[in-house]
Amino acid sequence: MKKVFLLGAFIALVFAEKSHAQSAEVFNKKGYKLTFENQDAAFSPELKTKLIETFYEVYPKLAKEYNKKTAKSVTFVIDTAYDGVAATDNGRVVFSSKYMTKHSHDIDVVTHEVMHIVQDYGHDNNGPGWLTEGIADYARYKFGVDNPGAKWTLPAFKPTQSYENSYRITARFLVWIEKGIKPNLVKDLDKQLREHTFTNDSWKKETGKTLDELWTAYAANPTI
Repeated sequence: MKKVFLLGAFIALVFAEKSHAQSAEVFNKKGYKLTFENQDAAFSPELKTKLIETFYEVYPKLAKEYNKKTAKSVTFVIDTAYDGVAATDNGRVVFSSKYMTKHSHDIDVVTHEVMHIVQDYGHDNNGPGWLTEGIADYARYKFGVDNPGAKWTLPAFKPTQSYENSYRITARFLVWIEKGIKPNLVKDLDKQLREHTFTNDSWKKETGKTLDELWTAYAANPTI
């Protein structure tokens, strides 16, 4: 009987720990609902708070700037099995608990990922993936709460780069265009991508130059 009791207590403890590790909390603030699902019982409470605070700092701003109809309900998942950094789909952001714990200052992973929710281009959008990711990193550059803390910056131009390199390289190119050629270009392209009206000719319609012409001019004088 004693062995049975101990086994039962052990099983109950395992289930209790599993339940705690997969706990979900719901927050409502600024008109947005955030569900926080944590699969890691050892995940830092301070880091959890920073993730939540960053969401409520940047998401309303991104919604106001780019897409007022963006999702009102978002889910964050701290995943112990995910080996990447973070991934977003259908209003759900999965964060690698390993990565976030090791890189706790990289809090603007949140900014990049929730921008994907705001973008809402759909799985059948006709825009290039490099531009989608470039816009998300542009949003991180513009709206990030602590990029310096993560030592995250836009990279210096190199002749070996291409606008198709995506992420920060594309983001820097977009910043250059907006500063010297067409203010608010990102907002215009983002709207076209969401409405599926974007084409390869969009660059020339918006700036007077083709994409390749823009890159050639950027390469000749990439100062931002």
